[in-house]
Amino acid sequence: MKGVILDTASLGQDIDLSPLTDVVNDWQMYTSTKVEEVAERIKGADIVLSNKVTLSATDIQQTTTLKLICVMATGTNNIDLVAAQKQQVLVCNAAGYATASVVQHTIALMLALTTRLTRYVDDVKEGQWQSSPVFCLLDHPIVELSGKTLGIVGYGELGRHVALVARSLGMEIITARRPGVVPTLTRRADPDEPPTLPLEDLLPRVDVLSLHCPLTAQTHHLINQSRLATMKPSALIVNTARGGLIDSEALVHALQQGIIAGAAVDVLATEPPDQHDPLLNAKLHNLIITPHVAWAARESRQRLVVQLQENIKAFLNHQPIRLVSPD
Repeated sequence: MKGVILDTASLGQDIDLSPLTDVVNDWQMYTSTKVEEVAERIKGADIVLSNKVTLSATDIQQTTTLKLICVMATGTNNIDLVAAQKQQVLVCNAAGYATASVVQHTIALMLALTTRLTRYVDDVKEGQWQSSPVFCLLDHPIVELSGKTLGIVGYGELGRHVALVARSLGMEIITARRPGVVPTLTRRADPDEPPTLPLEDLLPRVDVLSLHCPLTAQTHHLINQSRLATMKPSALIVNTARGGLIDSEALVHALQQGIIAGAAVDVLATEPPDQHDPLLNAKLHNLIITPHVAWAARESRQRLVVQLQENIKAFLNHQPIRLVSPD
């Protein structure tokens, strides 16, 4: 078996890749791969690993040896799943490996917004504390999360774990029913489950909104100008899911005009972003941007490699693996 990894740089330099070399001894590893290089690099490969490099229908159709594509992430929008199915190429993704890391980062962003952490850090660097007439600075109002309402869009593994930590901080939890998702009528009522509301009913009630849903045709620009206008002026938004869930220009306008109080995002619509991204150019004190690192704790990335090994081993042993459906 010959294996190819198209973007090892996305895993970082501090990760042990021996779990992969233990199951396949012939690997061709590339730090990164351009779109026009994909077809040539996967030629003759049995197994291809990609994090964010796109494998188009043309790329998949041009190879006759490919048997397995392992996505080094949960999202599979970079793979033409229909073409893979037609070519009888199995596609598997990874799941659950980054839960602890993403939850930690999500809560950190909430805390940074409510404690005005970045403003106070900047104030100290600029000498504001040193010149204060009293022992502390109170220039930026701090808000407690205790007693506030957290709205979660996407109540899967990540959303549930964020809710667990948020409850420990004293927050009330409500969840949103995403557009296009039909409620399950047969689901048994659980008194411990938070109430689920249509998104339009949830938005006016929340103090903090946290997004944990996939990017689909139905969720693209889920948070737009009209929906932002229904939120409290004191509300905060945290997005550690996908940049395309939020209309960036609408968010900048809402932050500038005081329609909402603040936002923290770990993801942008295009990554890596260009210099024209409206969020990067806004330079707003009530906006925090981190570079898609919510998932990236070292422990998380190592679990990902182990999960990739398990998927490949199962494939080689003709055992079931986590398969992705084209729909």
